[in-house]
Amino acid sequence: MDLNAIFKAYDVRGVYSEQIDETVVRRIGAAFASVTGASSVVVGRDMRVSSEPLAAAFREGVIEQGVDVVDIGLVSTDAMYFASGHLDMPGAMLTASHNPGKYNGIKMCREKASPIGEESGLRDIRKLAEEGLAPAGTTGTVTEQNVLARFVEHCLRVVDVSKMRPVKVVVDAANGMGGLIVPPVFDRLPVELIPLYFELDGSFPNHPADPIQPDNLVDLIKAIRESGADLGLAFDGDADRVFLVDENGEPASGSLVTALVAGEVLDAEPGASIVHNLICSRVVPEVVREKGGNPIRTRVGHSFIKQVMAETGAAFGGEHSGHYYFRENFRADSGILCALHVMMALSKQSGKMSEVLEPLRRYWNSGEINSVVADQSQALKALGEACSDGRQDWSDGLTVDYDEWWFNARGSNTEPLLRLNVEARDPEFGAARTKQLLGIIAQF
Repeated sequence: MDLNAIFKAYDVRGVYSEQIDETVVRRIGAAFASVTGASSVVVGRDMRVSSEPLAAAFREGVIEQGVDVVDIGLVSTDAMYFASGHLDMPGAMLTASHNPGKYNGIKMCREKASPIGEESGLRDIRKLAEEGLAPAGTTGTVTEQNVLARFVEHCLRVVDVSKMRPVKVVVDAANGMGGLIVPPVFDRLPVELIPLYFELDGSFPNHPADPIQPDNLVDLIKAIRESGADLGLAFDGDADRVFLVDENGEPASGSLVTALVAGEVLDAEPGASIVHNLICSRVVPEVVREKGGNPIRTRVGHSFIKQVMAETGAAFGGEHSGHYYFRENFRADSGILCALHVMMALSKQSGKMSEVLEPLRRYWNSGEINSVVADQSQALKALGEACSDGRQDWSDGLTVDYDEWWFNARGSNTEPLLRLNVEARDPEFGAARTKQLLGIIAQF
């Protein structure tokens, strides 16, 4: 099998049995044990049909190198990160996140949930997996440990929920790991929970576990309106991401949620640094400054966010894609911690969720638009030439800032795609600029 096809910028992912199977995963497990150099590692898995056999193969690869495994079984990815931090061990999660059921993959980290990406160990793991490692002279052991109860306690310590007022919440777990983690957390809160698709089912019988796609929010929005709920939450397959919908059925972008949670974090820790990536809305740094915090802009991607958080001691980081990172969760992203912050933001105000969000809805945004291009570099060069009068930043693709609008165009690491995000004060103006930029991109 072609390992280049499954090793991405931050993780491993591919179609089960065609691109990724037990043989490949066993080799990756051995390579992971070798590269991390730890005496013990944590291994968790999601509910996909292929996750159990792949997790077993990964464990076999690890123990063949003389390294012990702590098997934490079925968990959300943020619970695996917690286990890595709590136990001070490298960790691996068998999951394909939001991808369809035929996919699977591996998310990996070092001790304390420190990121492993292409530049921080993933390339070395791929190289060793390709070469193959002979078994060590000794064999490691496998012990089972349930970390769910400790993770629940951890979440309820990180977010002060003591003053949460009663709220009615619809949660769509999409048959993913949110169905495991939400009940024990919400059972401790004054929450009337309306659950959608909490049964763990890796075939995703109701809809894909990809809440960034509007089609996958239809059932959630319907349930919010029919029940008169205060808000809705949609988790992705491994529950490290969550998406917010207000009481009117209006989704909130990742940027709005980042700004909202940043405000909560700054209320608890005045003057804290908050990290946001460069495709987040301008509302994020604006709110951080208004709250007396220090906004720090970084490249897109969890390894960059976590690295900058570690370097600066930032309390929180957010991405437009719905990843929210918490210093108190070992700088790892967590859907359930974000959900708790959102409900506390609502509890602190007498109004509705839409009224809490309204001050943050300052700009029009195109959303991420993907275009197939044959030559990413030439397309970016043409965009730069067409917008030479703007303030240009080439640190992650091309970002061009004007007073009334801005855009970022970035090439995909794995596909012949150019990703465009446009934001403007005026919707009509923003739509016109988006059309203009897409016209330039279409030439390539």
